[in-house]
Amino acid sequence: MTFQMKSLMMKLGRLELQLKETKVSFFNSITLGNPKVFTWVLVAFASMGGLLSGLDQSLISGANLYMLADLHLDSGQVSLVDSLMPLGAVLGALILSPTNEALGRKLSIIVACLLYTLGAGLEAGAHSVGMMYAGRFILGMGLGLEGGTVPVYVAECVAKKFRGNLVSLYQFNIALGEVFGYVVAAIFVNVSGTWRWMLGSSLLFSTVLLVGMIFMPESPRYLMHKGREVESYSVWKRIRGVSDIDARREFIVMRHLVEQEQEEKKRLRYPYLDFIRVPRCRRAIVYANIMVFLGQFTGVNAIMYYMSVLMSEVGFSSKQSVFMSLVGGGSLLLGTIPAILWMDRFGRRVAAITLLPGFFVGLLIIGFGYFIPLSNVHSAEGVYLTGLIIYMWFFGSYACLTWVLPSEVYPTYLRSYGMTSSDATLFLSAFIVTYNFSRMQNAMTKTGLAVGFYGGIAVFGWIYQVLYMPETKNKTLEEIDLVFSKPTKELVRENWQSTKETVSDLFHLRWKRAFGLQGEY
Repeated sequence: MTFQMKSLMMKLGRLELQLKETKVSFFNSITLGNPKVFTWVLVAFASMGGLLSGLDQSLISGANLYMLADLHLDSGQVSLVDSLMPLGAVLGALILSPTNEALGRKLSIIVACLLYTLGAGLEAGAHSVGMMYAGRFILGMGLGLEGGTVPVYVAECVAKKFRGNLVSLYQFNIALGEVFGYVVAAIFVNVSGTWRWMLGSSLLFSTVLLVGMIFMPESPRYLMHKGREVESYSVWKRIRGVSDIDARREFIVMRHLVEQEQEEKKRLRYPYLDFIRVPRCRRAIVYANIMVFLGQFTGVNAIMYYMSVLMSEVGFSSKQSVFMSLVGGGSLLLGTIPAILWMDRFGRRVAAITLLPGFFVGLLIIGFGYFIPLSNVHSAEGVYLTGLIIYMWFFGSYACLTWVLPSEVYPTYLRSYGMTSSDATLFLSAFIVTYNFSRMQNAMTKTGLAVGFYGGIAVFGWIYQVLYMPETKNKTLEEIDLVFSKPTKELVRENWQSTKETVSDLFHLRWKRAFGLQGEY
């Protein structure tokens, strides 16, 4: 046995003795026979936050067609009702860092569930536009807090080789929740008080998530970050196990790097200023937030929130529009499946560069479909749905990246601060796109907005990713530090070289090498 291995075993042995002498609470003593099974249970419950997020985002699409008359809303008030949820999510994102630092990942998700419950109750019981505004804003706060916490919680708990796939499961649940939202809208479309039943249905899901999270453990990296080493080891044993040498080594490496970060943090009065003064941290925050920006400014939330309205504009009746919205939601859901299955196999970089051109193709078909006159209604509907299916399918996979990448690129001591910025960027972008959708459509025309603005951003985003996007697949969170420690010029040089090699591989039909299946490229 090597000296390094003996040292590793001694450190774990000391922690094992300390754990036996420590009194463990009831919730921290819950375990399953196989740590891998516990990991899947943890990921399943945490990712239910995505289900709730998607549900609440899509329910408003069907409700829009029916609540206008009951609450006497004009077009400006409808825009504000739709966009107050992402605006509230900006505030939720801004409280993410202090909440995560003070309460931890687990309790932050529980607080988000309480906000979801309060917001949904106000929405369903709204008898004035003010109550609806309040409900949407509070619901958004829950969305912002939960949306930035769940991916970090999952990323900090799972093994590196599954991290991309399992964090992608969160986006799958968002898409599944959006489909559920359209299904719920279709179920209640003929029920008295239609929109109240639609918006109030999310109370069931927030209650299930709240109860489930009570029994889940805290993130071991957060516990280590807070100096609670024995608790961290206890959780690690339950969700990762220590029988595997890689799991033991990863725990010790995590402990060592967190200790280093804590020593560095003691010297700093305002650690978040490292995003300005430390190149590694600066690269991470710029990279993560540009990824988030590209996802939102290609128009997905505007299309999703107004989907029923857009359906009616191409010839569908109100009831048909509610049912046909399932097409867009279903395409988004199906699009997440390739990311869940293959992101950790093909890599983040290959996925991003492959997916953005698909956005443009879908937007191009949607945009030019508006030129077909409604007198030829079946052609107009068919072209619009074709473009929508392509766009939403490609976005489903890309959206997984916008959760995976921010959750893994920040150093541990800045992760909650970094996720605050990424979360706020996501929902602020969603608010801007959603609130200004009608105005931009009137100013640019429907085709100009879809093809010129949203499609143009997809093209420029693709060029950015070819040059600046590094690969982070199959790396521990600690190893990713080394990637972002490289100078930007070096990253660009490596990316350009890999791009030329990939193009050559594609030209010579070397598919496995081109798609990263024979080592890193």
